[in-house]
Amino acid sequence: MNVKVTDYGYSDDLESYYVIYKASGLTTQELDKLKEKLEDPATIRCEELYLTVYYEEEFYPFHTEDSKRHPEDFIAREEIEMTAYLLDLIEED
Repeated sequence: MNVKVTDYGYSDDLESYYVIYKASGLTTQELDKLKEKLEDPATIRCEELYLTVYYEEEFYPFHTEDSKRHPEDFIAREEIEMTAYLLDLIEED
């Protein structure tokens, strides 16, 4: 599985911070399982899972000054954490 952060920021329409993740390299069964188990909005396009996670400001991973100076470090951390989370969901029965 390969997880990438494709977008992040603030949505004026929803008045919320968000991060969009793209997960690829999953089987059809894994995609179906994730789509069923995920609580956050998720869509499947071209055998890739797109997951949008909404955050309150204090929990948003990109709101600190450090994250603004070194966004690549925070993006990498988010991708690793989301990979672990998705793998955990896939392995659950």
